Amino acid sequence: LFFDKRDGGPLDFPSVNENAQIPPAEASEKEPNSINSASMLAVEARDATYNYIKQVTEQRAINYENPNPFNEQNEAGETPDDNAYRYRLFDLSARAGKPSHDDDDEEEEDVVIGERVLMAIRTEVDGVVISGQTKKQMFIRALTQHDITAVGAGKALDWRQKLDSQRGAVVATEMKNNATKLARWAFQAVLAGAEQLKVGFVSRVSPRDRTRHGVLGFQTYRPSDFISQLGFSEYSGWGIVKALVDMCLEMPEGRYVIMRDPNKPLIKIYSVPAGAFEDNGEDDASTAAGVEDGAADF
Repeated sequence: LFFDKRDGGPLDFPSVNENAQIPPAEASEKEPNSINSASMLAVEARDATYNYIKQVTEQRAINYENPNPFNEQNEAGETPDDNAYRYRLFDLSARAGKPSHDDDDEEEEDVVIGERVLMAIRTEVDGVVISGQTKKQMFIRALTQHDITAVGAGKALDWRQKLDSQRGAVVATEMKNNATKLARWAFQAVLAGAEQLKVGFVSRVSPRDRTRHGVLGFQTYRPSDFISQLGFSEYSGWGIVKALVDMCLEMPEGRYVIMRDPNKPLIKIYSVPAGAFEDNGEDDASTAAGVEDGAADF
């Protein structure tokens, strides 16, 4: 069973204020080139995060056991991928723990119920903090602020004026407006085994210029603590993954598309032909539209 994403899809672009009461809207006919549209803000956030990671990490590279596999096919002059990737194995098998007794000297091992299920995940590490003989791995991302007067700003405070004096209020507002994105970062850091999650605050130099930004500060968290602050649970997160894996394993062999319902807390799984998404975009769209009858809700 393989889970993957489409290159250049929404998962490659971090959303901005997705969870605000009034999120940023897409470009309209009246403003087709609005720099504050949802898609333009997502591209800006991706680029700002990339440049922020470059800025806060040194150029001195730390080599892992194996080279970065994504740099092998780079063309001349193409920017190399400086990320480190860790392939980690997680056991999703159902288990039943044996009753423990206070007078037992050794802990009893859990008993696996049914078939054993192992999940291999490719995770990212953006940097390393070296302290003496220890190396703490970091997961680095950046929050961006565009124009606090624009539609979809989520009633955010002006970071340039309030970040130092009212940091708690700034962070609380971002947790509300960007809950999904922050939770994703926190869980990514946990999966990578990173000891630190570093979140930068990056703001436009001018609200009308999306190409120039300034770093105003940063906040460092322990990923597991940050998940708790967001009101989420690692245990519940693994429960969702386990339920999705079990559902997919019970389906007939084939290719499926997993989509989130935009208006309901619902995931839809669509069955598609084996050759789908391998031709041009028009054929892909028509193929996907014709298989809605094979959808399963989760």
